[in-house]
Amino acid sequence: MKIYTKTGDQGQTGLANGTRVYKDHLRVELYGTSDELNSVIGLALSFMQQEAQTERIAGPDFEKIEAQIHGIQSLLFELGAELAGFPTEEGSILASDVDSIEGWIDEMNESLPEMKQFILPGGDPASAQFHIGRTVCRRLERKLVAANRQMEQTGESIILGTIGMIWVNRLSDYLFVLARYCHKLTGGHDIPWKSRMQRPSRKRS
Repeated sequence: MKIYTKTGDQGQTGLANGTRVYKDHLRVELYGTSDELNSVIGLALSFMQQEAQTERIAGPDFEKIEAQIHGIQSLLFELGAELAGFPTEEGSILASDVDSIEGWIDEMNESLPEMKQFILPGGDPASAQFHIGRTVCRRLERKLVAANRQMEQTGESIILGTIGMIWVNRLSDYLFVLARYCHKLTGGHDIPWKSRMQRPSRKRS
């Protein structure tokens, strides 16, 4: 199978339903962002793998997260196909997928210290990368909201249904909690945000 087909040399590509569109088409932007998110998450997992190999993260902890991430990455492929126009009766994301990700969030959150202030993205490489994933996921969600609003205004079918939208929202929450959880597994800690506005007033010259 050849990687290059030359069919996109003029700035067009084919959607899942066979329609040819330009590469700045709304659907192409959406499934491209979903693919970007998938790649960012994959890199974060590879950082976790390195930490597991050096025994900074216990094998069972890594294996549990790895299974969750692989499941999420597979669903992002399903979501990408739907965003590309692949027909599906019940949607690529199911209510049970939302239940699963909420369960994972709750399980991790129970073992974390209460967060009483905003935290800075960063820390160990895996944690920092999951924070990047969180922001990409939020961007995907913003683009999906804009796309659905646009479709509603023109009387067309929405791009992604309610369950899919909820799952994308929960995914960003999951990535945020996972970033904190990575710190816990490696013995690190959250980096608190210290606002200048909370410091003693300084005289202005």
